[in-house]
Amino acid sequence: MKNIYSNIYSFNTKSLKKTIKSLKQGKLVGLPTETVYGLAGNAYSGKAVKKIFKLKKRPKINPLIVHYNNYKEANKDVILDKNFFKLYKKFCPGPITFILKKSTKSKINSLVTANLDTVAIRFPSNRIVKTILKLLNFPLAMPSANIASGVSPVSAQDVFEDFKKKLKIIINGGKSKIGIESTVIDLTGKPKILRPGIISSNEIKDFLKITLSSKRNSKIKSPGMMKKHYSPGIPIIFKGKPSKLNHAYIVFGRKHKNNQNYFNLSKKANLREAAANLYKILRKIKKKGYKKIFIDKIPYRGPGLAINDRLLRASK
Repeated sequence: MKNIYSNIYSFNTKSLKKTIKSLKQGKLVGLPTETVYGLAGNAYSGKAVKKIFKLKKRPKINPLIVHYNNYKEANKDVILDKNFFKLYKKFCPGPITFILKKSTKSKINSLVTANLDTVAIRFPSNRIVKTILKLLNFPLAMPSANIASGVSPVSAQDVFEDFKKKLKIIINGGKSKIGIESTVIDLTGKPKILRPGIISSNEIKDFLKITLSSKRNSKIKSPGMMKKHYSPGIPIIFKGKPSKLNHAYIVFGRKHKNNQNYFNLSKKANLREAAANLYKILRKIKKKGYKKIFIDKIPYRGPGLAINDRLLRASK
């Protein structure tokens, strides 16, 4: 029987060389990160960036996150400030994205930034993508490796499900450790959280010893701000419980029975574990053919803020 995953590669010297060559040629590859899997291309290349938007069917008003190995490499493309350096020292490499002013000398393609004068940048901690970034002389534009507005991928197989053989290389790094996208903080004015993530707004607020801005932003300056996002293509309902067997119920905590149509994010009531399981469960529910998804109450604290944000946008 033919291996349907012939474009999924284990990470080794041979696949590393193949990946570097493809990226230098302006091609796209699927890469693991600690948050979710990304669709990677040269952030300086208009050819590569156009391919990202086309393959994802992504609206061009939705900017991409640019990934670097360290701040020294980012320094030529963005203007770094004191709040950035404080947060970088505390949380990087890791699941935090910074919105910063674009430098006049920046080579970042304007499509990446949706023609804005700001750039979203991140420093991933995953060893595979870090190894790749060290061997390139350009940063990687890398949104989640899925069709726009759909459920983000947390495994190489998830990436294959969305793109099949349209991607020639998908590097298998196992299941994403964190399982939800990075926290996004806008540092172009008073610091403001644009997208919640595993690093909470309270952690950032307490660390910077400031009050974060709560002013709503009219511009889409970051991924994750579109009204509809992370959707499995099934109605998501926040009130009530399922009344039919073809309705799924996403639950949280010890109090729930092991019913066939119940999907527990964390039996231990651990919000980090729940975040890591969210997309895997949404994809599983879709594959099983359920017609509706009901949601148990998930606490609005820590990673729970990010989980509720994803589910709310998925329900639009």
